Amino acid sequence: MEDAIDITGIAGLLADGSRATMLQALMDRRARTAGELALLAKIAPSTASQHLGRLTDGDLLAVEAQGRHRYYRLADPKVAALLENMMTFTPASVVPRAPNVGFDLRFARTCYDHLAGTVATALYDRLQTDGTLSVTSTGIALTPAGAKRLRPLGIDAGALRTSRRPLARACLDWTERRDHLAGGLGAALLAGFRARNWLTPRKAPRALRLTTTGRQALATHFDIDVSALTRGDTC
Repeated sequence: MEDAIDITGIAGLLADGSRATMLQALMDRRARTAGELALLAKIAPSTASQHLGRLTDGDLLAVEAQGRHRYYRLADPKVAALLENMMTFTPASVVPRAPNVGFDLRFARTCYDHLAGTVATALYDRLQTDGTLSVTSTGIALTPAGAKRLRPLGIDAGALRTSRRPLARACLDWTERRDHLAGGLGAALLAGFRARNWLTPRKAPRALRLTTTGRQALATHFDIDVSALTRGDTC
């Protein structure tokens, strides 16, 4: 097939476990040094530098120098989307189920600039059942009633619609194996939740803690009972 696109280069970059670990650690939008990424990947700093060089040359990472430090971040939101989509092909049997970090990552985490995990899929379901979102032939739409309902949370649907990115789209959650909300609306909701301290960072990369205030807010604004989501786990 002469017109086939060669994907072997990008596939080769993602095939190494250490490189995949470092890329996933950067899916929370934070920039990290080579030393920090080496610790997360459990490899020597010199080895990490070699991997990061390949990822940068492959346009998966961007690097910025500040003083004597070089900070790495994902080059583009599309890289995060690619990684998240690839994770959905991971067999369910190997999805982290350990009590601490494993549960933290499953329960609530960032998917680049929007919310993922158990809380995110529950929220996405609720936004559909309460009429905030509707499923159309072309995707997901924010209803007029939904735009009004989200206004008290600081969500300006009109401003979001002026952006070039989709207002709302479904993103398949790799731990829950169901959709969560992405797009401009998903990003705005996560930003609002974090600004109100409903969600705060955990130590593990990408993992988020749902605060007591956040639990109350989900119940008040979205009628979500967080205790029903834990299924006997501890969060």
